[in-house]
Amino acid sequence: MMALPTCFIALLFALALFCSEVKALSSDYYDQTCPNAESTITKVVKNAMLNDKTVPAALLRMHFHDCFVRGCDASVLLNSTRNNKAEKDGPPNISLHAFYVIDVVKKQIEDLCPGVVSCADIVALAARDAVTLSGGPSWEVPKGRKDGRISKAIETRQLPSPTFNFSQLQQNFGQRGLSLDDLVALSGGHTLGFSHCSSFQNRIHNFDKRHNVDPTLQSSFAASLQNVCPAHNKVRNAGATMDSTTTLFDNAYYKLLMNGKSLFTSDESLLTNSRTKRLVSKYANSQDEFFKAFANSMIKMSSINGNGQEVRLDCRFVR
Repeated sequence: MMALPTCFIALLFALALFCSEVKALSSDYYDQTCPNAESTITKVVKNAMLNDKTVPAALLRMHFHDCFVRGCDASVLLNSTRNNKAEKDGPPNISLHAFYVIDVVKKQIEDLCPGVVSCADIVALAARDAVTLSGGPSWEVPKGRKDGRISKAIETRQLPSPTFNFSQLQQNFGQRGLSLDDLVALSGGHTLGFSHCSSFQNRIHNFDKRHNVDPTLQSSFAASLQNVCPAHNKVRNAGATMDSTTTLFDNAYYKLLMNGKSLFTSDESLLTNSRTKRLVSKYANSQDEFFKAFANSMIKMSSINGNGQEVRLDCRFVR
């Protein structure tokens, strides 16, 4: 019998690991062990939204930033220690907030079902609820993630930057098993929230040798951004909303993008590739198509293997 090459055996092993991870996640994971977990999360998220309209954008961004570093393992929730600077203190994550929402959920769920529901699953479910309660789609979140024990601020360099061009975005998403279709759909998450000037300053001041302002920006929109973000901005929290309906999950982001009114270089770069440009146009014209694609891509992104090993009792600390 012919011996299998070592590289082929390694490939089979990797596929087996991948398949076991996919099988480990299921929509009914807590049906027997913690049947009220999802309703508890929804209730807490809903209450938090009533008190703070920025909560949905914060929870959605938290989930993205968790999954794009070490997979979806709640490593973004861990606090820094004397010997380790954690992800939440890395430069791209300094503006992450609403961690208290996860803390409240975890406490209530621990009272119901001690040591059963992972922080990683709570983040994924809270992000889904944030979208749905803001008028967006709903979807069945696959569950069964475990919480990771490693969190390093330096690894936040792996997050996609708002200044990325198309090829950088394609590579960044591709490394996580996400397609160009996923890239365009997930970028629609920019329909919620607010951005500080630093994330789009490159487009409105000293853009390049020939232009002070990015010529793809609509001129009056660019002028309004320059007004709130002057070249030597001293206002710490200055910035702009991500789209015109900042607390509503809709397809306004794509409509604005088609009209030269996007904030980030990474947003504008979606129009530099024929496939992604077609998808931007499709979602600008059909909110239903966007919602369907967003839900599918969120399921895919939230299933990125995080190699977690435990269920934390407090989401800020390993056991």
